[in-house]
Amino acid sequence: MLTKKQLDLLEFIHKRVQRDGVPPSFDEMKEALDLRSKSGIHRLITALEERGFIRRLAHRARAIEIVKLPDAMADNGPRGFTPQVIEGDRPDSTPHDARPVETTHAIELPVMGKIAAGVPIEAISHAAHSVAVPGGMVAGTCEHYALEVKGDSMIDAGINDGDVVVIKETSTADNGDIVVALVEDQEATLKRFRRNGASIALEAANPAYETRVFNDDQVKVQGRLVGLIRTY
Repeated sequence: MLTKKQLDLLEFIHKRVQRDGVPPSFDEMKEALDLRSKSGIHRLITALEERGFIRRLAHRARAIEIVKLPDAMADNGPRGFTPQVIEGDRPDSTPHDARPVETTHAIELPVMGKIAAGVPIEAISHAAHSVAVPGGMVAGTCEHYALEVKGDSMIDAGINDGDVVVIKETSTADNGDIVVALVEDQEATLKRFRRNGASIALEAANPAYETRVFNDDQVKVQGRLVGLIRTY
């Protein structure tokens, strides 16, 4: 049995992972649950982990995997929930009780080069190779593509250097979306999008990086993050 706060937090994490492909930051959790400090979030996270609903992923900043959902959420939400972090290239010594990775209905996406999670790098141009992703991650009629992440400015959003992000092509974004932004038609970067009037802020998820603010005509949204693939 979960408390209301525990259930509220689990539901918030679940919705954000389904929407963005990565879990929310502790600050976003604190704000969503209207708590005064992060210590309350830490206690809730620990309680959910002890009850087997989530798993914290070692050596990854604030990376959380939802293991199961309560019956109440499963009945009202999508069936067959699976985490959006796809892990691959594990050694052959996989434990016998581990479930095999589901490979059916995989879709090949072009990896269009590298995207900066740091200062912007040169604009994306040509596909370097392809990667297989679950069909459910790219559902719908929109085009999708993949990019390799370079840098650590989005690490607090669970996006590490070397990860491959799955991007849904779109030219629009809502505040808080993690997007591929093309800056002055020359540089591409992966950041959280915020619009304020005629200005657009591209926010990092790492306190070591400053938020960069541009006029709205200097930034073009090229796509929105929908999934994440991590290889070990």
